[in-house]
Amino acid sequence: MQKKLDAIKMLALDVDGVLTDGTILVDSRGRESKSFSIIDGHGIKMWKRAGLKIAFLSGRACATTKHQARELAVDFRLNGRRDKLKGLKELIKMSKTPAGQIAYVGDDLPDLPVIRSTGFSAAVANAVDEVKRAADYVTRQKGGEGAVREVIEYILKKTGRWDGLVKRYMADSPRQRGTVPVRKNRNTELSNKSQISNGAGRQKKQSVTPGKSKK
Repeated sequence: MQKKLDAIKMLALDVDGVLTDGTILVDSRGRESKSFSIIDGHGIKMWKRAGLKIAFLSGRACATTKHQARELAVDFRLNGRRDKLKGLKELIKMSKTPAGQIAYVGDDLPDLPVIRSTGFSAAVANAVDEVKRAADYVTRQKGGEGAVREVIEYILKKTGRWDGLVKRYMADSPRQRGTVPVRKNRNTELSNKSQISNGAGRQKKQSVTPGKSKK
């Protein structure tokens, strides 16, 4: 398994049911909308930050998926590929990445040929049983609820990349430097200022020379 993971250079993702929960909302004008996880999105950014490639391999083509791919700067976008195996061959050709260097995440029967053909494969928690049995890894999270992030973390941790990526979030932490700033209570500050002011007033009164009026 470790050799498989070490060889991975690209992560290819099904969209509906993997990056989403599989629900497609259609309004009265026929326009579609989907819900994507921010957790998955940030995981994809970390994956790319590690110098690895990302691809969408989806059976459906819609504007929402295209928009999400642009937002996440996805390297290769293959939408409307009903035949996923043909889509994989197209991805291999256009990216010049062998199947053994591609990891794939799927959830349904059309994903099965790709699950069996790539270097490493994962099934989301709510995938069909056939896909789960064929996959190298089954997530604890469901599609659209952090499953992709889980796969990304799994591969990055197993290949020794994760800690280096996390350091950027820890480097400037005051707690890491041992200089956590102490937040003062505003009411205490106001009370102290009031006491100082009153004290200064008393001292001024005491300094008035007897027999002379205070101007």
